[in-house]
Amino acid sequence: MRENSSCFFANRSCKYYPCHEGLEELNCLFCYCPLYFLDSCPGTPSEIIRDGRKIKDCSRCTYPHEAEHYGQICRRLRDAIESTAPSL
Repeated sequence: MRENSSCFFANRSCKYYPCHEGLEELNCLFCYCPLYFLDSCPGTPSEIIRDGRKIKDCSRCTYPHEAEHYGQICRRLRDAIESTAPSL
């Protein structure tokens, strides 16, 4: 079991914990996926059609909750920010 730290946090007192079954260690640090806005993410989202629009459905994806993905998520976020930032 990991201890709560800057890259791992398990909120066992949350009324939704565990939000995903089957994970031995559930990292709650990214309760909602910070990669949702990316067209291509490393997780396993599906798409649903609602009101004629495609919507990314991440409800069955466990990628942001797996502790070993913390560094990869941070790199993806940094790369997304750098690719949209204006050049100085």
